[in-house]
Amino acid sequence: MAASFASLASSFVASSSSSCYSSLFSKLRPSPIFGIPIAARTPFCSRRAKLMAHTLARATLGLTQPANVEACKISFSAKEIDLLEWKGDILAVGVTETDMAKDANSKFENLILKSLDSRLGGLLSEASVEEDFTGKSGQSTVLRLPGLGSKRISLIGLGQCTTNPSISAYRGLGEAVAAQAKASQANTVGIVLASSDGISPESKVYTASVIASGTVLGIYEDNRFKSEAKKPSLKSVDIIGLGTGNGVENKLKYVEDVCSGVIFGKELVNAPANVLTPGVLAEEASKVASTYSDVLTANILTAEQCKELKMGSYLGVAAASANPPHFIHLCYRPPSGPIKARLGLVGKGLTFDSGGYNIKTGPGCSIELMKFDMGGSAAVLGAAKAIGQIKPPGVEVHFIVAACENMISGTGMRPGDIVTASNGKTIEVNNTDAEGRLTLADALVYACNQGVEKIVDLATLTGACVVALGPSIAGVFTPSDDLAKEVLAAAEVTGEKFWRMPLEESYWESMKSGVADMVNTGGRQGGAITAALFLKQFVDEKVQWMHIDMAGPVWNDKKRAATGFGISTLVEWVVRNSS
Repeated sequence: MAASFASLASSFVASSSSSCYSSLFSKLRPSPIFGIPIAARTPFCSRRAKLMAHTLARATLGLTQPANVEACKISFSAKEIDLLEWKGDILAVGVTETDMAKDANSKFENLILKSLDSRLGGLLSEASVEEDFTGKSGQSTVLRLPGLGSKRISLIGLGQCTTNPSISAYRGLGEAVAAQAKASQANTVGIVLASSDGISPESKVYTASVIASGTVLGIYEDNRFKSEAKKPSLKSVDIIGLGTGNGVENKLKYVEDVCSGVIFGKELVNAPANVLTPGVLAEEASKVASTYSDVLTANILTAEQCKELKMGSYLGVAAASANPPHFIHLCYRPPSGPIKARLGLVGKGLTFDSGGYNIKTGPGCSIELMKFDMGGSAAVLGAAKAIGQIKPPGVEVHFIVAACENMISGTGMRPGDIVTASNGKTIEVNNTDAEGRLTLADALVYACNQGVEKIVDLATLTGACVVALGPSIAGVFTPSDDLAKEVLAAAEVTGEKFWRMPLEESYWESMKSGVADMVNTGGRQGGAITAALFLKQFVDEKVQWMHIDMAGPVWNDKKRAATGFGISTLVEWVVRNSS
């Protein structure tokens, strides 16, 4: 991440819910020294021998291996049944503040709440008063009451009544249900809205999918690196009153596929750098391609192959690390039918960023969190996993990651060095901590060479974007209004937050070098904009391109865990580009 993070990240820190899915990183392998034949190293034999020993040590640093946790599967069903007849562990009712209105006799006016309260002899109304439950967003209460088929009944607040479904409210409903299920070790849960009559059939399907997404991601916890952890027991969820049939069932299956990609992305970002090396990231990408080999292929380029492609910018960043770089290229092609659109997704893949010789130091530098500097690659590979399951027709997608570490050694890139990217442009490195854009430069050139028509790149690129937009919103930079509309429309569906930022061409003056085509960092002001302008130099003018700076929303500081940001929006965008 750019050097500006060190000086600006204090704002980020100040401002800023056992994985039930299968273990991702099964093994670590020692790797050869980066790109130098042994015969050529005779004068430095003893020093290189020590470096080789260091390489082997890093491969098992800390003796840490993620636990192999048994996968957990939640079965979702859409039902239209009488609530009084439903049987299970928890019946969760999503209620708005309006739903909690009562008549002169202190009885619920809402028909569903009135029916439940009547069966319980008024205990539900009485308990809501005692618990001061008013239906506000974030409120919830669980009651263990006799008289129903469910062991518990839960009221979960959705906030004020709105005409259109609220993504955050319904996702929050799913997350609250998941939290209650974990707390009570529930196996079966039913979810119903107290008021669903005003929702259109199409919106009901969408609402059911958002609730399901919140439940799946809410039940998930990444406990692979903990010695002890409870295993979630939730097995089935019935979504009641929001329709039945193929439409809603297909949408729930789609949610399951997307969530599996989000969880995969979260686990990639959560994994520490001594576990998730560039080589292991490449292995995980290859496993995804192997799992969905009917539609996905993998091509992992070595350092020597990258050298043949003249990727001097990328290799310059990788040069200091004992862990060699791996350039990852997955390609999705539908199982049948013509290709109508070719897309490229490019993710920054710094599995650890020390800053290089411009090392991250001092309070707020967040060096201990720099495992998340591969968040862009996690978004891209998480999307690849989801797309491999969904199999959208008519679209070809290239998933590209230039994976490496930014470390410090005698072989590393120095401030003042000049590197040459694969399109022939030269870059004076005035700051080694602005390394992500150097790796992305060659990745973008490579993506353009695949014949794609549109490219979206994602990167935890600058602290400046965090200062501008805070920890929850990603910055969007693109010269294409059409592409901006496409991606932002996809984000409206997923609920992820993006904000379009300007590409102010006059700021490029600060990126000019006296001895090369450009420098890799400009002044402190407008740092996110100049970073995007830098990337623009490596994109073919015929290709529609968007850069997403996700340095803020990649990480949830409160939960101290990855968010899986970007994956659901990328998948939605790809599906919308399919036939």
